[in-house]
Amino acid sequence: MGEFKVHRVRFFDYMPSAIRAMAFNSRTERLALSRADGALEVFNFADSYFQEKVIPGQDGRAVEALCWVRGRLFSAGLNGEITEYDLENLRPKYTMEAYGGPVWTICSNSQGTHLAIGCEDGTVKIFEVLEETIRFQRNLDRQKGRIISLSWHPSGALIAAGMMDMIKVFNAESGHATHRLLVERGVGASKSREVVVWSVAFLSDHTIISGDSAGKVQVWDGVTGTLVRTHLVTKWDVLALSVSRDESSLLAGTSEGTVVQFQFISSTVDQHDKEWVRTRTFKNHTHDVRALAHTDTAVVSGGMDTQLVVRPLLEKVEKNTQESALRKIAFPHRSLVSCGKKAGMLLFQFHGHLELWRLGESDGHGEEKHTCTLSETHGGCQRWQAVFSNHSNNCRFLIAVCFLYLCVHVQLHCTVPVYSSCPTAMAIHPTTSNLVMVHADQQIFEYSLVQKEYTEWSRKLQKQGLHHLWLARDTPITHLTFNPRNPAHIIMHDTYMFCIIDQNLPLPDQKTLFYNQMTLRSLPEPERTSHSHSFKICKTFQHLLCVSLLEDHSLVVVERPLLDIASQLPAPVRQKKFAT
Repeated sequence: MGEFKVHRVRFFDYMPSAIRAMAFNSRTERLALSRADGALEVFNFADSYFQEKVIPGQDGRAVEALCWVRGRLFSAGLNGEITEYDLENLRPKYTMEAYGGPVWTICSNSQGTHLAIGCEDGTVKIFEVLEETIRFQRNLDRQKGRIISLSWHPSGALIAAGMMDMIKVFNAESGHATHRLLVERGVGASKSREVVVWSVAFLSDHTIISGDSAGKVQVWDGVTGTLVRTHLVTKWDVLALSVSRDESSLLAGTSEGTVVQFQFISSTVDQHDKEWVRTRTFKNHTHDVRALAHTDTAVVSGGMDTQLVVRPLLEKVEKNTQESALRKIAFPHRSLVSCGKKAGMLLFQFHGHLELWRLGESDGHGEEKHTCTLSETHGGCQRWQAVFSNHSNNCRFLIAVCFLYLCVHVQLHCTVPVYSSCPTAMAIHPTTSNLVMVHADQQIFEYSLVQKEYTEWSRKLQKQGLHHLWLARDTPITHLTFNPRNPAHIIMHDTYMFCIIDQNLPLPDQKTLFYNQMTLRSLPEPERTSHSHSFKICKTFQHLLCVSLLEDHSLVVVERPLLDIASQLPAPVRQKKFAT
């Protein structure tokens, strides 16, 4: 394969932003989440959990809550606005002032005809969902305190509202409150300390379930307005609740970083008198779990530690399969680094600004490692421009438009056959004009733009099939490029490995030792050829962000510094304060 001089760049200290809210659309299997920097992300759970859309955040527009209405996505925030998003052009479609102060929560009825929002001024506002917009319809009876959480009854006739020290049940048609459920402060709690009802869930049998700042999950009879059961699950806050579609399972996220599962089961042998029973506790986060989604097969959680965690419910999936594997998604499924091959420059994309660096010579002597000559470049890199402007979100959007234009240009020349999985990386070979595409399900295709058909190598690859260990990877390829000195070399990488595919070598079959680089190094030179195959993989990286070849044949490898994300976060907040 030859040796490369490697510029190993380890100072792109990209830090993901905390997850604030999420909403799951079970019909389309899309999960939308918002982050503390105002950005929105949409993941396709039916396509290997791929992050297929990102809408950049805007200053002063932190999203507090999200809601799907059929295939339309809405958000609400403490700036007092409601926003619907254009998911095709990846931008806000329109924004509407709610005129109730900061908006803490938003939800829709199961019929998809109305939205309800909870406001700082104590009002629950109802909006009618029209074909192209929403229209204010009415206020429910105004309350003395802010509305923190909402949940519609599946019939659409009633709405439960979580407040300070209480839950109110409203008739959605008349707007009047029908019940007031007082939430106790808990044993030993100060009388002056209010209890915040962070989340409520209104079930079809009129059961209301609440999670509060006193660490309780409480079960209420929504018909009589009486407390049925109290579960103390934490010393701190229960911040989020999520119920399964069949209403047999409930999740509660806490400020201790745990997710507690409850199931509606019988505690007796005769299977009568079902009740909500605490069954499992999951610990996958270091800080507050701010958002939850309960899919048919998994627990999905996110919060302050920035990670989106998908934990399969093992009784719902086949064991020892990809579906049964725990997934932690911390970094974007797109390239955050662009490399200027001729100029030897790197463009880093952060949340609110761009940085441009020039590669220079290292003062070090380099280090031999994995047949590559490595040389650190931090000391030899020259910072070219620190920050473009406060309008960097616009710059980021322009970069995305350029990529989309490239795709449109190819479509005008010819139509590439449709494939069911979303492409995660693509590039056109500079000499053969072949388009190489890698998809979320890890499949690889090579399409000749000259002949307007798949290449012979691509057909052979699809006929034989990719190695099962390649397909078992759970992180998408985010970038690919080519070796200018060897047209048969395709270079690609995900977050943890980079791979050089040599199209002149035989494809590995299912019995082949796939990760064979250490084995090859131990063999004498004459024996290596018979054990070689086309996939050359290096897995010695953490948080790999870019691999690219410069014109001088040196390899640029950009890695995020090995920092513990949790150590960069403040200590978990135990006493919540409201910001208005």
